[in-house]
Amino acid sequence: MVSQIESESSVSLLKFIIDEGLSVSPEEEVRRRNLIGKLKEIVMVWIRRVAYQRRLPQDQIKDASATILVYGLYGLDVYNADSNVDAVCVGPYFASMAEDFFIVLYNMLAGRPEVSGIHSVKEAEVPFLQFTFDGILIDLAFAKLQITAVPENVDISNPSYIKDIDETSWTSFAGVRVKNRILQIVPDVKIFQELLQCVKSWAKRRGVYGDLFGLFGDIHLAVLAAFVCINNPSSSLANLISILFKTFAFWPWLEPVAVEDGAMPLLPPGTRVLMPIRLPSSPDAYCHSNITTSTFNKIRSEFRRGYRHTQDPFKPQFDWGNLFEPFPYSKSYLRFIKICLSTYNKVELGTWVHWVKSRFHSLLVKLEEMHALCDPNPTEYIDESIQMPNIVFYWGLVPGRGNNLDLNAATNDFMRNLGIGYPNNMGSMTLTLVQASQLPKILQLANDDIKAQLRLSKFNDQQHMIPVYSTHSPRYLVGYLAT
Repeated sequence: MVSQIESESSVSLLKFIIDEGLSVSPEEEVRRRNLIGKLKEIVMVWIRRVAYQRRLPQDQIKDASATILVYGLYGLDVYNADSNVDAVCVGPYFASMAEDFFIVLYNMLAGRPEVSGIHSVKEAEVPFLQFTFDGILIDLAFAKLQITAVPENVDISNPSYIKDIDETSWTSFAGVRVKNRILQIVPDVKIFQELLQCVKSWAKRRGVYGDLFGLFGDIHLAVLAAFVCINNPSSSLANLISILFKTFAFWPWLEPVAVEDGAMPLLPPGTRVLMPIRLPSSPDAYCHSNITTSTFNKIRSEFRRGYRHTQDPFKPQFDWGNLFEPFPYSKSYLRFIKICLSTYNKVELGTWVHWVKSRFHSLLVKLEEMHALCDPNPTEYIDESIQMPNIVFYWGLVPGRGNNLDLNAATNDFMRNLGIGYPNNMGSMTLTLVQASQLPKILQLANDDIKAQLRLSKFNDQQHMIPVYSTHSPRYLVGYLAT
């Protein structure tokens, strides 16, 4: 039985999330629903075009259909205005990934006025198209079933649909399977979604969100939230978030987190997973993890900070804002590694940046081998002093580390890694050491002044703070402009 004070604390937490703009608005819900509807219409036109090009019988061309299935946090109905959408294009047996998905559908999307920044990511474990559609970043994978007509909301747990599918398609469906299984096993879907929304907001504010940077991805956070909900089925939201931080601040991390019973599968020989989290839909698999020693220390430190701030969320005058305070990078580190990625052509920048980010894990490991522990800030910045199109990252150096750091060796080693398999002309990458005082003004001010201005703008009709996102990726907030 939830007490009145627990209920009031939970309400105040949800109010904080809404007031800070960390939850989705009704208008955003409608916008994204319409977007998915448009994508479904596009893939229906696409698959009939493919059927025609394959010279299939007229009745098969007429009946041919494809659909879009969503997963990730959007599939779990946990997102906000700057969240991306993870989706799978599900086609019939005659559609191919190499030609029909990566060429025909690519060109159809590229020719639409609402689509920008489209590029293919073929080298990933799950190959996908990435593009911005009506201002929303989409990661679209591909899978096919051994049927001619794919129902709009096809149930991929139905054996008759997934019979004899290829391995790539099975892998592409992994996110959908995980989403479906989590929603089946949590005792209360609504409170699970509320908890996950809070945990994701905390992770982004505190700089522990971004799987390409060795931090938490959506699936990690979803499983951790589901674990707490399943083991505390009658708890309030406020109590659940307190339990979550207490649980994982002191979790023995050699022991995997699992939301379903069963024998723990062995990790593949030669692997070392610092935070093993078991996938609920695959009893023999773990969440993919890029977590390194550097990022493990950062995540564990933030869990313990969260525990300190939530030991008693029911005391009078408890302020949820302390838990969600943005991580103060410029005040936490004296020195930073500046990673500057650039290309001569702005169109090529997105592909180059995504390629480099997908290999950041090897850079983190290399720096750790050189005794430089980093805190990789995932936010993208732009260096206005450089004329070439560019994206810049600033990674904090843990105090006392990297005093004699040879960045030339790290750069050369990483560039060799980047050159393996890159399909286009490689862009430029430089690593340099900078002092905290040399950080861009927006990074130095983001923790205090901008936040204060945001609060002030709520009460000042003459001033509105407009969020400014990276020109490369609308997911990343660069800062705010006052008008």
